[in-house]
Amino acid sequence: MKREDALFNWLQIQVVADARPNDKSALDTAAFFREVLREDHGIEDLSYRREGDWYVLTGTTKTEASESRYPAETVDALLVAIENEPRYQA
Repeated sequence: MKREDALFNWLQIQVVADARPNDKSALDTAAFFREVLREDHGIEDLSYRREGDWYVLTGTTKTEASESRYPAETVDALLVAIENEPRYQA
């Protein structure tokens, strides 16, 4: 999996997992993407923060720190879809 795809996928599902802490599927999927990033791309210490209309994702490898920005609307799309699906209501 490409690094950028894995970063975005982790961020999107981590936002879902943080909003839905009892959602085991979201937690497991976030852990899966974190593992892909660690094993395949050497990225550790992942974190994110929301800054206005953007999510800022930070991570480190053995040689560098990185920061990526993603539009909040795009990141939040998965959470919105899940929350609007009646079968996923808690």
